[in-house]
Amino acid sequence: MQKDHGSSAPSTPTSARLRHRRRSNEFDFEMSKTNGNHLLINDHDKYKSMWIRACSSLWMLGGFLLIIYLGHLYILAMVVVIQIFMASELFNLLRKAHEDKRLPGFRILNWHFYFTAMLFVYGRILSHQLVNTVTSDKIFYKLVSKLIKYQMVICYFLYIAGVMWFIVTLKKKMYKYQFGQFAWTHMILIVVFTQSAFTVANIFEGIFWFLLPASLIAVNDVAAYFFGFFFGKTPLIKLSPKKTWEGFIGASVVTTISAFVLANVFGHFQWLTCPRKDLSTGWLLCDPGPLFKPEYYPLPGWLSRWVLPWKEVAILPVQWHALCLSLFASSIAPFGGFFASGFKRAFKIKDFGDSIPGHGGFTDRMDCQMVMAVFAYIYHQSFVVPQDYTVEMIINEILRSLTLEEQQILYTKLGQILQERMVELY
Repeated sequence: MQKDHGSSAPSTPTSARLRHRRRSNEFDFEMSKTNGNHLLINDHDKYKSMWIRACSSLWMLGGFLLIIYLGHLYILAMVVVIQIFMASELFNLLRKAHEDKRLPGFRILNWHFYFTAMLFVYGRILSHQLVNTVTSDKIFYKLVSKLIKYQMVICYFLYIAGVMWFIVTLKKKMYKYQFGQFAWTHMILIVVFTQSAFTVANIFEGIFWFLLPASLIAVNDVAAYFFGFFFGKTPLIKLSPKKTWEGFIGASVVTTISAFVLANVFGHFQWLTCPRKDLSTGWLLCDPGPLFKPEYYPLPGWLSRWVLPWKEVAILPVQWHALCLSLFASSIAPFGGFFASGFKRAFKIKDFGDSIPGHGGFTDRMDCQMVMAVFAYIYHQSFVVPQDYTVEMIINEILRSLTLEEQQILYTKLGQILQERMVELY
């Protein structure tokens, strides 16, 4: 006689402990396969989803514009807050509550590595701005100069202290879980701080180089959503079932047009185009440079006579660079989103978190932004920043690398050299 496999076995403490409890952001992909087509055009709840998404997007847009108006330091603070949320979401992804109970202090160790990495990355990037901010106070200037000089040593020993802490807390039968969490923590640090380092560098090169790439990703995302919402019929990639070719192509066109227009609008505000040399919040005035000075192109006679009332059109040179950024934002940056979709499928979750209604977590919103921030910095340094050394570049390097006393010595020696040459000439 066969045993009745349908009868329920008595529950034991072990089985109860191992019983899986689905989290709010977890998603059953096997069940999703039986639900048919997941294109937005066939989704019966799409209007409710669109309304929630639109409301949260408007709140985010309002807050974002306020922070942009407040300036570089507040944008930096926003980036740090977003990073902390992203790290928290990613840390939680592989955590197991039962194992964590047996490892008190293990989460604190994760954050120890996180803030050590933050001190190292931001200390390296913002050292120049920090020195320029405290030059008026000699005592504070000397303190900051010493901290910057020994910053790498401080970060190294903080990291080594974390490694020693990890080794001391290793427990038998927990080695695999602990080393898995150790590796996962370091991968998170690489992903989060690689993109954030480039993002912060873009901010201090001029808010324009942060705002334009971020805006292009947002425009591309919104346009892809609406084109897919109303016209999407052809699936684009299996990793992300709701993405369609109609949304992808429509978003590419809208992003390209938006890039040309937004670059012209942003390029007329010195608050956005001037680089920030310190950590103050004061208003900026600077020479916008040739990139932000309009060039005039004559229109064909028939066009100015019958179609447009102008004989010439003014275009900022930076608008041509914006077209290159739009090409990347619409064709390559979305693969950051596809990668995140594949990652979520691997862990059988719908979203990385639920911090933003209708959007998921902060990591869900930043997947394409991370790819775009790195490209924007590389593009700016390769094709926008002059490759030859200029007087301004040399002065900035002197201010960044030398202390106030060393700068005074350099000033004295340069004066002596110039006097000697003047004597030789006359």
